[in-house]
Amino acid sequence: MNTVVYPGTFDPITNGHYDLIERAARIFDTVVVAVAESPGKQPTLDIDTRVALIREVTQDLGNIEVTGFSCLLTELLDQQGARIILRGLRAVSDFEYELQLANMNRAQAPHVESLFLTPAVENSYISATIVREIARLGGDISRLVHPRVADALRAHYHLDKPSGQ
Repeated sequence: MNTVVYPGTFDPITNGHYDLIERAARIFDTVVVAVAESPGKQPTLDIDTRVALIREVTQDLGNIEVTGFSCLLTELLDQQGARIILRGLRAVSDFEYELQLANMNRAQAPHVESLFLTPAVENSYISATIVREIARLGGDISRLVHPRVADALRAHYHLDKPSGQ
């Protein structure tokens, strides 16, 4: 079984995340989207909501599993029977941090490899941080996230207008 784990906070899942998941689904037998609890980051959406949104957004892809986690990533890979970590690189500025993580993961688990994908050009500027800020201020995020995610953020920030209106 050829399994890749795509870890992240996914607060929220964006079109950039989805792009990488969809492409990984064509390469690997199974893509495990691993949603980090990340209490230190104080996520806007709770882990159950983030997991549910990812399941909903990726439901048309047949080989996706979604799980929350709060252990070391290398432990999760062992639990999933995986040896490959998928990470996204939007810009050169992401590379230094991602390289550091990849090397730390390799130091902890020498059998683990990291694979980096870049998003499609139209998604290269999207970050969950920017999406949250635009949503918090009542801006239009409809081109940045799935409609269900936009609705969840509007509800979280107590904004009334449903997506597409």
